[in-house]
Amino acid sequence: MNYKNIHIGNLIEKAVSESNITLSRICNFFHCTEKEVHKMYSSSSLDTEFLLKWSKLLEYDFFRIYSQHLILYAPASPKMKNASSEEKKTALPRFRKNIYTREVIDFVLEQIKNGEMTREEIVIRYKIPKTTLHKWINKYSQ
Repeated sequence: MNYKNIHIGNLIEKAVSESNITLSRICNFFHCTEKEVHKMYSSSSLDTEFLLKWSKLLEYDFFRIYSQHLILYAPASPKMKNASSEEKKTALPRFRKNIYTREVIDFVLEQIKNGEMTREEIVIRYKIPKTTLHKWINKYSQ
């Protein structure tokens, strides 16, 4: 899976073919025509409302693909904290940490195995802690 260049329409089309859901059921679910469904398949991005509906219909979390992209290509930057200031309050939900899925771990280890990146390059580019990377190598490398 290439998390850098996501073409969500292609991924949805693959998921539909694997799930054997008929085109007529999809059209009924979305209240649209076959042409509009095929247009979604060819689209590299979709409105979140449609993506949520696809996730429900196909019972697959398509949003997680974008989360993996963020983990790999736009990791959270460390916050600059003043000793006297508290964390900025926000109405948005706070997530404690990045969750590395098995796909992300496999991707990173594959980069090392194929010689495409060194351990140091992985740590710098993806901001994965050295200890975490070391644990992955020990646990998942064969």
